[in-house]
Amino acid sequence: MNKLGKNPLLLALFIAVFIYLLADFFVFQGPAKRGLESIFPIQTESLAARVCGYPITLSQLHRAVDERLWLAGTSATNLTSAELEIAQTAVLDELIEHEILRARIKAAEEPPSASSQEINERLQRFLARFETNGALEAAMKSQGIFSQDDLKNRLAARIQQEKFVEANIAPRVKVADGEAEKWFEKNQKTIANPERVEARHIFIPTLDHPPEEAKQKLDEALAALTEKKKDFATLAKELSEDPATKDSGGALGWMSYDRLPVDFAAPLFLLELNKPTLIRSRLGWHLAEVTARKAAEPRTFEQTKPEIVAALDTIKRRQAIADFRASLRQNEAKNIIIFHHMIRD
Repeated sequence: MNKLGKNPLLLALFIAVFIYLLADFFVFQGPAKRGLESIFPIQTESLAARVCGYPITLSQLHRAVDERLWLAGTSATNLTSAELEIAQTAVLDELIEHEILRARIKAAEEPPSASSQEINERLQRFLARFETNGALEAAMKSQGIFSQDDLKNRLAARIQQEKFVEANIAPRVKVADGEAEKWFEKNQKTIANPERVEARHIFIPTLDHPPEEAKQKLDEALAALTEKKKDFATLAKELSEDPATKDSGGALGWMSYDRLPVDFAAPLFLLELNKPTLIRSRLGWHLAEVTARKAAEPRTFEQTKPEIVAALDTIKRRQAIADFRASLRQNEAKNIIIFHHMIRD
């Protein structure tokens, strides 16, 4: 009989270690397996990283990088090696955060759920991005998604993560009335109603008309207005080449200075009321008239409160999400293994 058979305690210890290693390698993806893979990463499908026991493969990283570049209107072939490395690092960080969130949700006592309605609404928004089924199938295949059920599962996971993040940041995002009032007191001038004019115009572009010809037509139109042979609305319908206003008498509505091109706004805001005048902009000639004017006026806190709260909410939410993700990354640092040499190769 061998030593193990003669020593029950040694046999029990051997069995316990064996069970632990099995669990470490095949159930919990524990430190023994992570340590081994940091030295001898699995080669069946090269790994970019392992996070909380979950693998991030090189092909997964490359697909995610390609998708990000595609959404930005470019591709890896258009980038320098340094630019590509920056893109890969940013995408890998996102994938790592995704896996951390997935592990946290899985371990939560009451994980958030995604309803069928939420999943279907998200699915419809996703499908609307593609003009044809062929484009949809190609995009899904490029991301390793081979069925609509798989796509739904991924969308459900994304919704779960969004809810999980929201639940954790909600206390830090709430905007108190005192915060909104303090912001209002410091920024009253920037949120006041600016000077506005109600205007109309007859427009002839000079991109496809000789400038002299366009000006002559509008000189004749101004003469017809002055002599009361025709009214502004009739002339706009006959002459204007602004499709958005020609059938409504040339009406531009109420306009603030910053809503118009500077070379048109500057002379327009200097016009006297009800005095049609020719204005040249870089786009063409305008026969313009200011029909009413409102001076700049302050706004009360109650008038601006919804806008201020929404703006502060956005600012605080963005920072809270960044802080939460950073804390997740820091807390799980020991469970993150990045195979830099595999990525560089």
